[in-house]
Amino acid sequence: MDESISSEVNPPPNNQFVGPRARHVRSFAIRRGHVTKRQRQAYEELFPLVAVSYGTEPIKPRSLYGRDAPLVLEIGFGMGETTAAIAQQHPEIDFLGIEVYVAGIGALAWRVHDAKLTNVRIVEHDAVEVVRNMIAPASLQGIHVFFPDPWPKARHHKRRLIAEPFASILVDRLRPGGYLHCSTDWEPYAVQMREVFSQEARLRNLHSGYALEPRNPCCERPKTKFHARGALLGLEVWDLVFEQRLGQP
Repeated sequence: MDESISSEVNPPPNNQFVGPRARHVRSFAIRRGHVTKRQRQAYEELFPLVAVSYGTEPIKPRSLYGRDAPLVLEIGFGMGETTAAIAQQHPEIDFLGIEVYVAGIGALAWRVHDAKLTNVRIVEHDAVEVVRNMIAPASLQGIHVFFPDPWPKARHHKRRLIAEPFASILVDRLRPGGYLHCSTDWEPYAVQMREVFSQEARLRNLHSGYALEPRNPCCERPKTKFHARGALLGLEVWDLVFEQRLGQP
């Protein structure tokens, strides 16, 4: 049996899934990926129009979006297909996306420009530091973490985003009634996510286990090209939707 799967079937003692703790333990790997000419151009010319600079003080959503509206955070939006689709379907909601790769940032910036979206902003920085320093407690209506890097090798599990102590920080940032929607196509990671959030007393699972349909209290997770390719390969997707219990910020 593969060591990464074996370690998930037999989780750590007391189910203590430990993820990124210090600044040097990141949930992503710095790598040079292919960037198309259009992505590079969008990154240089269009991204500055929707960029939010990293800082150590909580953001003020009204100053970013020019209105008071529910705010949904998306961590690691990839090529931005899901983010743009949801934002277009829900103009009444504001979305803040976090990504570190130029290709993805450029791709989403182009989608935002092409669809004339006014409810999307982007932070180019490590998500752990952004959430810790820029997102005020009890300020988010929702958090989307779609297909985070599963870090399948056992020695890399410490890099997994959905683990303690970061999971508790995410819950802190939710409003009462706010939700967390996570998805993965790596079953052992789905097991870990479910265990981590099920141990959080402030959350309740909106489904008996995994969500059979990718829905949350805010909006659907659209099926992207990435998802379609996985389905053709026989890959299953596991969605989890948890809600912050009312009266327990």
